[in-house]
Amino acid sequence: MTITSQALSFDTAAASYAANRPSYPSELLDAVEELAGCSLEGARVADIGAGTGLATALLRARGANVIAVEPGPGMASQFRLSLPEVPLVIGDGNNLPLASASVDVLTYAQAWHWTDQRKSVPEALRVLRTGGALVLWWNDSDSTIPWIADQDARLRRLFGADDSPHDPMARFRRLPTELGFVHRHVPWTRSVPLDMHLANVASYSDFLVLGKEATNAFIAKERDLLTKVFPNRMVEEHYMVSLAVATC
Repeated sequence: MTITSQALSFDTAAASYAANRPSYPSELLDAVEELAGCSLEGARVADIGAGTGLATALLRARGANVIAVEPGPGMASQFRLSLPEVPLVIGDGNNLPLASASVDVLTYAQAWHWTDQRKSVPEALRVLRTGGALVLWWNDSDSTIPWIADQDARLRRLFGADDSPHDPMARFRRLPTELGFVHRHVPWTRSVPLDMHLANVASYSDFLVLGKEATNAFIAKERDLLTKVFPNRMVEEHYMVSLAVATC
């Protein structure tokens, strides 16, 4: 992770991130094992940019021996509350605090895009054992769903972005081609209260650096619009996980 103010902005919202961010479906880890050609059970896994431990917890439940690496002290503190038994070190993907050839699998859940690939690629190759796997994934809202496409359009207008903030194919186009990544998309859904959905949206890094006043104004308008779409105030969120795996 390039340690920018936006990357570290999650530290200011660690508790909200832990409470409202979606986790990942079990089918994702099935796909990881298939594409990596190995079982996670008993594997030495380093979860980079672990945040509050959403991915780490799932990897551990699969039987992996996980060490977490996280650059933000606020996120690390929240991680320790959730997973006190999992080893955690402060560090980032550009300079991994791990021994060479020490892990079987490196995972970056929602974290690879914060790295400088000129540094993170050689670092990943350094710490992976021969035959190990570099595993990257992103959990993006599925903009093929009409209400999500409408929300994405509003987000683009707010932040002046040309691309959708949740473009699964864009994730793959930005990867280093020399590593020979194989790709998979994993769709899934969750149903959450409207307030939880809005709290999740407000935890996006763009909002964390935008400021409270502008964020609150946008979220208030979203509440009004989505109440019309979901009058029972339960939001059916649709996600598309973009998974990329390279064996080294």
